[in-house]
Amino acid sequence: MPNYSGSFTGSVSLQSTIAAQDQTMHQLGLCEIRGTQRCTDEKWNGASLTYWSVTDLLAGNGPQRGYWTNERGDGDRDWGTFEGQVAASGTQVGFEGVFKTTGGSGQFAGITGEGRYKGAFTSPTEVEMTWEGTYQLAAASAAGAAGR
Repeated sequence: MPNYSGSFTGSVSLQSTIAAQDQTMHQLGLCEIRGTQRCTDEKWNGASLTYWSVTDLLAGNGPQRGYWTNERGDGDRDWGTFEGQVAASGTQVGFEGVFKTTGGSGQFAGITGEGRYKGAFTSPTEVEMTWEGTYQLAAASAAGAAGR
């Protein structure tokens, strides 16, 4: 499986928060973030990333889960899921976790993969993130199986 790594800078395009009344400082959040990938692998470099996260935060800390998709100019896409933790300290909000690549279209049809991500909000509406992982394209997997 090829290794790859990259970084992402994105902006909040949609955000909604509900204050749950069961505990002090309990918030449920939904957020959409969009931006452009920078990657060591040309298949992802310049791809448009959109991700949607759901958070369950108590005093700014708690789990984060969601979905993501990368889209290229030719329309080919790959997508997956992620889960991790959000941690707030003062005005700083960071997050980290794991992602899984679960599918794609075009050259990414049948792709699988996994990895780790880590990031932070650099402002109330801007995110910076780094990530690394592995992936397997279905065509490469089929070629390897045929050679056995």
